[in-house]
Amino acid sequence: ATTISHNHTASITTMAKKPRSQRRKKGSKLGEQEDEGGAAADVDAELLSESHTVADSMSTFDDFAVDEESVEDVLETGGSTPSSAAVAASASRQARLLDALAGVAEISSEKRTAKRESLFKRLFKALTQFATGPTGQGIVEQHLDEVVSAASGTGLRAGAASPSEQYAACRVLEATAVVLGGDHDDYCQEIDKPLKRVVMMAGRTTAVRAAALRALSMCNFMCSGDDVTTESLLDLCEAVAAPEYRNETVPPFLRATALDCWALLATTIEDVYIADQSDFHIGRGIGILPLLKDCLETTNVELRSAAGECMAMIHEARLNLGRHDQEAENVTARRYRRGSWDGSEWEVLMDEVKQLISELSVESGHHMSKRAKKEQRATFREFMSTIVDDEAPCEVVSFRGGSLELKTWKEIIQLNFIRHCLQGGFQIQLVTNETLHTIFGANAFILNDASGAALSQLEKRLIMSKTSEAAKQADQKLNKKRETRTNVKNYFLTVDGEYL
Repeated sequence: ATTISHNHTASITTMAKKPRSQRRKKGSKLGEQEDEGGAAADVDAELLSESHTVADSMSTFDDFAVDEESVEDVLETGGSTPSSAAVAASASRQARLLDALAGVAEISSEKRTAKRESLFKRLFKALTQFATGPTGQGIVEQHLDEVVSAASGTGLRAGAASPSEQYAACRVLEATAVVLGGDHDDYCQEIDKPLKRVVMMAGRTTAVRAAALRALSMCNFMCSGDDVTTESLLDLCEAVAAPEYRNETVPPFLRATALDCWALLATTIEDVYIADQSDFHIGRGIGILPLLKDCLETTNVELRSAAGECMAMIHEARLNLGRHDQEAENVTARRYRRGSWDGSEWEVLMDEVKQLISELSVESGHHMSKRAKKEQRATFREFMSTIVDDEAPCEVVSFRGGSLELKTWKEIIQLNFIRHCLQGGFQIQLVTNETLHTIFGANAFILNDASGAALSQLEKRLIMSKTSEAAKQADQKLNKKRETRTNVKNYFLTVDGEYL
């Protein structure tokens, strides 16, 4: 037993601990009010990294888990043929899309920013993966006013919306542009001013400003055919890609995004307006060559890669100008033909650029991680093959039933931008989106080949999964190649029959 003396008999009152949700955040002031969604605005701004995506919180996607039982019920009533399975899958996607769009009405009245963010993420998931084909496009068009009002009105408010909510709203607007496709200039005009305001405000988080610029560029690329708007956005991208914008230093991540957006918009104009120069005009690409060279000399890997990609596209456009020029017959004349940099005022600058890209393709050192060095070398080797060796690029996109081969930088830039936008919904949109079929010249019948749809779930696991026999054989083949490469490197150690 414990004895307490009379000197310490005063009653001791123990205060109960506050719930975690009611405790003051560490580092915040005593009188600082937090919004009803969670942390204060300045804390959220610090937590939102440049690599933030709408898929960072996977818990919001639990509502969209694959409901195999509902598909099986449809199959039992409508048959078990591949066509009935496709119809059941389409009906399931439409139901999930409508369910997500029904929650858009709650966004404007919802006071908690965390809840609004989850609704935006849920809507993004539905737009990219469930809004498929003409039917999905029609459903989105019917609810377009509600989506625009929620995203550009409620989601982009600087004071009430957290940075992560603003980012999710921008991604919803970007994904909506892909689903809608062409001939939707009204949609572009409606979201133009709110998004431009976000890009211009230096107080917004870098990731939010970059997402807004991407949404603007994607909307102009997919939905609009107005050349004046395209020129205006190209001017904006060039201004944001500069070291300073509106008397404020531009973060490298935002500059890299601006160059990516510039490259996407430049794919919509002819080569002569990109890489040609005359007494009456100067190409867009030629005008930013000094800026791209400065970006290549920085230490930021993303900014370097974006500048290198722009440079590869400009060089490709320059080569295309002289590809059909048959007047030059001798070597000297071919060297100074229209599609070459030789003899122009940009010859010295391009020689310096070629040297920079060659060095970056083999760069080494301890200032970069091993993974970053590997990615940079692989990326700049592709740039070098076009800029230094004048070779055309080649990228193959594999999907169920076949593959899509891209052989120009314009197509590759468009593909990478759309893939970044759609994330997990890229494959299904590539198969069902008619606008993407037109952009990449794909055949819808080949993309929707029934050979893959006729497979059962068990057959798909045996053939397409990572644990299938084909995947195991490919893994074994790669292991053999690695062992052979290692043996060749270590051959000098055992060439005399003993280790040195």
